[in-house]
Amino acid sequence: MNTIIIQGVRGLTLAAFLVAVPIMAQSPNPQEPEHKATQTEDAREQDLIDADRPGIADGSNVVGARRIQIETGMQEEFRRDGDSREHTVFLPTLLRVGIDDHWEARIEGNTFTRITTLDPTGSSHVSGFAPISLGLKYHIHDFQGARQLSLGTIVRFFPAWGSGDFRAHHGTGDVRLVADWDFAPRLKLSLNPNVGVGRYEDDQGRTFSAGIFAVTLNYLPTRKLNPFVDCALQSPEKSNGKSSAIFDAGVAYIIGRNIQLDASIGTGAQGNTPPHPFIGFGISLRSKTFGKKRDHR
Repeated sequence: MNTIIIQGVRGLTLAAFLVAVPIMAQSPNPQEPEHKATQTEDAREQDLIDADRPGIADGSNVVGARRIQIETGMQEEFRRDGDSREHTVFLPTLLRVGIDDHWEARIEGNTFTRITTLDPTGSSHVSGFAPISLGLKYHIHDFQGARQLSLGTIVRFFPAWGSGDFRAHHGTGDVRLVADWDFAPRLKLSLNPNVGVGRYEDDQGRTFSAGIFAVTLNYLPTRKLNPFVDCALQSPEKSNGKSSAIFDAGVAYIIGRNIQLDASIGTGAQGNTPPHPFIGFGISLRSKTFGKKRDHR
């Protein structure tokens, strides 16, 4: 009798083992969901907003296919000429619309602007809307390596538009080659140079051609914190004028993944047109992906 019981128990154990093996083989790896979650979290951490403000130089990257990003803020500029002082306040705004992984459309301008002039005879105010530009950015290529280099180009056209004293009388524009270069990754330093040519209009309504150069030095202690210093040079600064140069410094901080806050302060170093000094505060917002994603199958 005991022999029969023992053999029965052995038979049930063997049957349970034979059933359990294929079930275990079909069960997912308990570590797989955690691994996938880690990969998803890493991808989300890498996908942070990349704004062109607040530095003078613009970046080479586009916002991405089917994305909208708005970068705006408030800037105050101070100028003095003898006993006359000028205080300018405007709202610089850039709207970026992603076309695909290499192209984005851009609408940019100082928008509403107000100038207050103070002199021994009193004060005066003038306000209106500054010209806006229609443009495109093209991300040329990423060169992978220990010192990653990214190249792009930006083209802008300013129609003869504006209100009151801010109206432009001629169409103007510029084209720039822009880059991002992680030249010292161990020190968390990168350069963001721009070089180009433009056709502009001065305060007398005269058009002139100029060479433009800007470079931003970024320090990235974390992926979301970016203190920076930068400078820009334009030659000439106006028709039959000399060169102008400007320097500034600031910091940008990313909240979450799609919001960036920034602050900067700077001053002109050469020329008559740059402010002495200027301060700016801004915010950049990136939307979620819009439109339907294509099926490439």
